[in-house]
Amino acid sequence: MAARAGVSIATVSFTFSQPHRVKSATATAVLEAAAELGYVPSGNARGLARGRTGAIGIFSFDYMVDGSGDPDPDSVAADAASTSANTFPLYVDEVQYGAETESRRLGYALMLGGARTLPGEHAVTDIVGRVDGLITFSGIVPLEMMRGFAGRLPIVELSGEVRLEGVHTVTVENEAGMRAMTEHLIDQHGAKRICYVGTSTTAEFAARYEGYSGAMRDAGLAPQPPLESRPAREHTTIAAISGQLTLGMPDAFLFASDQEAIVALRLFEQLGVSVPRDVKVASFDGILAGLLVSPTLTTVQQPMHAIGRAAVGVIVDALAGRPDIRHVRLPLALRIRQSCGCGGTD
Repeated sequence: MAARAGVSIATVSFTFSQPHRVKSATATAVLEAAAELGYVPSGNARGLARGRTGAIGIFSFDYMVDGSGDPDPDSVAADAASTSANTFPLYVDEVQYGAETESRRLGYALMLGGARTLPGEHAVTDIVGRVDGLITFSGIVPLEMMRGFAGRLPIVELSGEVRLEGVHTVTVENEAGMRAMTEHLIDQHGAKRICYVGTSTTAEFAARYEGYSGAMRDAGLAPQPPLESRPAREHTTIAAISGQLTLGMPDAFLFASDQEAIVALRLFEQLGVSVPRDVKVASFDGILAGLLVSPTLTTVQQPMHAIGRAAVGVIVDALAGRPDIRHVRLPLALRIRQSCGCGGTD
């Protein structure tokens, strides 16, 4: 390639690794020679030379898997499944999109891995061995494994609280956001009996329940124990709501995630329950699907793209030598729409 372009081997190397050091006309000649020869720079070779892979890993749960097993990707069943609510871009997908765009902007590749694609420990270990830094969602990687990884590469844990010294975090104001939504239902709609639907098994979901409970107590109302439900486990959401309806209709249902709220809206339609006339509905996350259901979903908006971008930024700063462990906390916003009775579209 150097001979074809009429330059030195060092100039070819600089054109691909440090293009700012090469004159524009020279770089053009090198790139034209590369195109003629079908040359593509080897990421592996460049990684060996730099002692880096040039990749950042993101390891997540998969909310689009319902636990019943994946269909054959070439089957009609797989095509049919692609139209279900659980295959719509969700929280995890939006965070990954933010991480991917920021990685690309900063010159890194992004490697994706999921806790259900392989047995969890093997899958994350496989990723760690191939990347310069790791982003993981809260609670997926066991603490002992995380402790071992943190000695080898920078790690950012998303959505939860600080679990381990030496691990960066990027999270949101889960408790404050759910408190604000509960206060909206109480102050603006006079709701007194608000049922909370969701799990509290992870730090972020526990914080959301605390936000609801605190707002209820401050208003002189009794918080209800959470009705156990999990995102992407539709049967748990349906069972939680159905069980409550046998005891009576509350003033409002407050859901820990938009996915659960969307399942509920579909169930209410089937049962002939009018939202928001018969019951108010609000939730948390701000996924795009909340704008496409009827009524549109009142929710606490997470800055999902910003979460992904911030996590990549923390990793890249650490790789550049920034020594401090960072704990980034991003703000939230209420999106007041139709399901609570306000009639807004955003």
